[in-house]
Amino acid sequence: MEIRIIRGQNQIGGSVIEISATGSSIILDAGLNLDENRYTEIPEVPGLFKGKAGYDAIIISHYHADHIGLLSNVVAGIPIYMGEKSFTVHAAASGYRKKPLNFQPLFMKDSMSFQVGAFTITPFLCDHSAFDSYMILVEAEGKKVLYTGDYRSNGRKSFAGFLRKLPEVDALIIEGTVLSRDTFARNITEYQLESQADKFMKNCMGPVFVMQSATNIDRIVTMYRSAVKAHRIFLEDLYMSEITSAVGGSIPNPITFNNVRVFMVQGGDENYKKLTGFGAKRIGRKGIRDEKFVMCVRSSMKNYLDKLSKEMSFDGGILFYSMWKGYKENADTKSFLNFMKDKGVSIHTLHTSGHADVETIELLIKKTSPKILIPVHTENAEWFERYRPDIQVERQCDHLNV
Repeated sequence: MEIRIIRGQNQIGGSVIEISATGSSIILDAGLNLDENRYTEIPEVPGLFKGKAGYDAIIISHYHADHIGLLSNVVAGIPIYMGEKSFTVHAAASGYRKKPLNFQPLFMKDSMSFQVGAFTITPFLCDHSAFDSYMILVEAEGKKVLYTGDYRSNGRKSFAGFLRKLPEVDALIIEGTVLSRDTFARNITEYQLESQADKFMKNCMGPVFVMQSATNIDRIVTMYRSAVKAHRIFLEDLYMSEITSAVGGSIPNPITFNNVRVFMVQGGDENYKKLTGFGAKRIGRKGIRDEKFVMCVRSSMKNYLDKLSKEMSFDGGILFYSMWKGYKENADTKSFLNFMKDKGVSIHTLHTSGHADVETIELLIKKTSPKILIPVHTENAEWFERYRPDIQVERQCDHLNV
């Protein structure tokens, strides 16, 4: 079996990985580089991004853009596999943003193996800030390769239970996002985050706002649970509501949860039609004014919130900043946070990483006992050198025979 990291080694994001064996070839993830807003850098890969289809399948670990964002550039005719709920979130987000969705994947399920050419593929549902994320086990020619995608141990899934499912492998393609940071502190859990939010809400007499990603389902659950304990309704805008409603089940959404309501930031016939579809669950600014609430917000909502502040006072309110701290350096984010401060809202950072901390990385390596380590999705691949000479560490993997 041969492994080639086309992109995603010695950088965070932009993951594109090729595995070949016995005349078959597959791709693991097809991601954008981070911050590719205007110009998309497409790797020169015949059979994937140009020419005729040359791969047996593309396996997508999860819906974050740095893992799925190049799928619209893939040549036609290559089967695509991903989790059903992961695709549901991706489709809802793409539809709201009016981005083309030109593929219909085959769905994979936790621990259920399937064949692709010479490969046996087994996805393992793992914990990550993206809902329905998977590690991918690839077997061929008597060898086993595990690709971690992105993962963590501090969410709402049992990491110990997850580890028990994993076999020992010949090669481990492993993310190391947090190794690029200044500190290797242990991640706090979503449960600890919820406890912190509980304490703030208990003492808050004003409105509560949460600045978070609309696709971070675990964080939505965390903030919703705190809202319930504080006897506050939970407010999602149309974008978040379409995502949570598409996922459904036990995820807080306005269709099946009585205390989740939908508000509309921007007008227009299409948005009014969507809002009307939520029936009695929709709520306007005057209705919000008369409620105790937790509202999920983004920096693009400044005009809406300015109008809302004319209906009610924001004094004594709090805003939970629940995103990566690096985004605070963005001009739009800075402007939004200052705007909320000027309205009398205090800002509190309540966040935990969607990526594995050092302890979690070490536990995974110990459980899978790889002969070869291939670091990806990190700017500090040198950290893995500590595993030599017992484990072969490949920090530049152009063509590696396993």
